[in-house]
Amino acid sequence: MHCPFCQHEDTRVIDSRVSEDGATIRRRRECEACGERFNTFETAELKLPSLIKSDGRREAFDERKLRTGFERSLQKRPVSAEQIDTAVRGVIHALRMTGERELPSRKVGVFVMDELKKLDQVAYVRFASVYRKFEDVADFREEIERLERDLPGLSTEQLPLLDGQPASKKR
Repeated sequence: MHCPFCQHEDTRVIDSRVSEDGATIRRRRECEACGERFNTFETAELKLPSLIKSDGRREAFDERKLRTGFERSLQKRPVSAEQIDTAVRGVIHALRMTGERELPSRKVGVFVMDELKKLDQVAYVRFASVYRKFEDVADFREEIERLERDLPGLSTEQLPLLDGQPASKKR
């Protein structure tokens, strides 16, 4: 690896450590020419499926778009950045596990909704309203009723979806 400071062609690894999540290796390196030290990170490069948009276009998966979708849905909600990171990793893992080279973009939406349902009910309904193109209040009501039917199987500590409802318990 080239030194980022002097561009010398040879650096040596001083130390290697696996990251907390086990997905990356951090390597501490030293340039043999200038003596500067720096870190590199090694991750497995696994190809994610291409997405087939509703108009038939094909597009490479973009993690930034996924993260932006989560952040918009979770705006002003009591969900930490770490929880968002975990949800993004969950969707990426689900995409990889399909084993497909191409997937309809709608499938990504299903994975996102699954993760949002676990994180925050309000964010879930926000995302569902755009994803399913709600037309009126009845569509919202229907989705909230469907969510409430599913909640006994999901036990997450969240604020009540509507006033007068008890908050769910945490796992």
